[in-house]
Amino acid sequence: MTHPRDPLGITDNRAAGRPIQLETHGLDVIGDADRRGTPRMLFWPWFGANVSVLGLSYGAFAFGFGISFWQALVAGTIGIVVSFLLCGFVSVAGKRGSAPTMVLSRAAYGVRGNRLPSVVSWMLTVGWETALISLATLATATVFTSLGWGGGTETKVVALMVVAALTVVAGVIGFDLIMRLQTVITVVTGVLTLIYVGLVAHQVDWDAVKAVPGGSAQQMIGALVFMMAGFGLGWINAAADYSRYLPRDSSGRGVIGWTTFGGSLAPVLLLVFGVLLAGSSPQLSRSIADDPIGALTTILPTWFLVPFAVVAVLSLVGGAVLDIYSSGLALLSAGLRVPRYLAALWDGCLMIAGSIYIVFFAGGFLGQFMGFLTTLGVPVAAWSGVMLADLALRRRNYDDGDLFRPYGRYGDVPLVPPLLTLAATAVGWGLVTNTAAHWLGWQGYLLGPLGLGGRTGAWAYANLGVVVALVISFLGTLLLSRRRVRAQEALAPSPAPGEEVLRA
Repeated sequence: MTHPRDPLGITDNRAAGRPIQLETHGLDVIGDADRRGTPRMLFWPWFGANVSVLGLSYGAFAFGFGISFWQALVAGTIGIVVSFLLCGFVSVAGKRGSAPTMVLSRAAYGVRGNRLPSVVSWMLTVGWETALISLATLATATVFTSLGWGGGTETKVVALMVVAALTVVAGVIGFDLIMRLQTVITVVTGVLTLIYVGLVAHQVDWDAVKAVPGGSAQQMIGALVFMMAGFGLGWINAAADYSRYLPRDSSGRGVIGWTTFGGSLAPVLLLVFGVLLAGSSPQLSRSIADDPIGALTTILPTWFLVPFAVVAVLSLVGGAVLDIYSSGLALLSAGLRVPRYLAALWDGCLMIAGSIYIVFFAGGFLGQFMGFLTTLGVPVAAWSGVMLADLALRRRNYDDGDLFRPYGRYGDVPLVPPLLTLAATAVGWGLVTNTAAHWLGWQGYLLGPLGLGGRTGAWAYANLGVVVALVISFLGTLLLSRRRVRAQEALAPSPAPGEEVLRA
């Protein structure tokens, strides 16, 4: 058990046995006296947050781009590692500052200008928690069907109510309960996943896997970018939340390395086995598109169905709980003036509404999921470019007080970062397509004018917009913000923030 403000377990353990209490903290600053530990401790939260059987399903997702086993393996591995490497770079901001990621982002965007990326971050986390709860509901229904216990609409309704209640209650109570749940869920999920691999390893048909035809370079790029959006880019808006507990003089290389290693290790290993399973059985691969977790239970012996389903659902709930907690903080950073637990409760209501749509009306999970990842992946990549470039330009630690003062060195609403983010997003959306989600058919409007074949050409599914948005915002920030950053760092340190500015 860790202290509620110390997820790395790097403070003393005096609070280990105390009762769970409702967390009332919002956008808190971590004082230097509470910043302890070493970068290698970052391995555990990142590893624990990414050990999930959902990683196996990404093998089928990769094959959905029409590529071969080796292409899927290369694209998936590069996409996972590179995306978590970006998380590692952003994590450096945490040890340089003492606040959540979306508060540190104010150094680039200004105190109120940062509300734009905070809203995007909020949308991303709400979307992820919705997707995870939907998966947990569908998986439960599939297992009940396999066991002959129902599995229809009634089962889905009950399952949705149970998993949503667990998520909302944990998110509202806060970090204390969340960390206790995660400790158990992480260990059990890891063990049961290994047992799953052992039980279904005989299903792998190497000849069938090798026979999967290869795809074009554009299709491989599309799979690579999808993996980036599904893994590291899905966490990057919270990347500094763990490292902010480390001392300011911690090794930057260590922070980057342990974050990247911890986040990438489990997804890469699960991807390899997931690709082997999906390549061995086209039927399984197609089933995963509609029910990514439930489909994995169809090749299990009956005696293992219930324990696997319980752990699979718990691992998804564990991820959703972290997302609902982070989405509440993002909503506060966006300017909502309510207690943290009310922000989490509001997000829980939105999560339930979105899950009802996916489970009962969407008619296919994968298309909606891919559309969500690529659409929000573009503005998140644009924010990432600004954040990474701003961090690269800085030579000094953040000024904690001015992160909360509109009249401080970071300003209120500087024009360049928000306009650059909007421009990069507009270009990025013009270079991605989401034909599986009809409500996103407006995207891809630049593929024709730029000679890339239009919405049906070879580049239509390469998801270039995510990478292009990141590059545009990164290079634009390096070019246009250098003088502003130098002027900020030339100022003397400001007074420490008071309680009144913590609520700004």
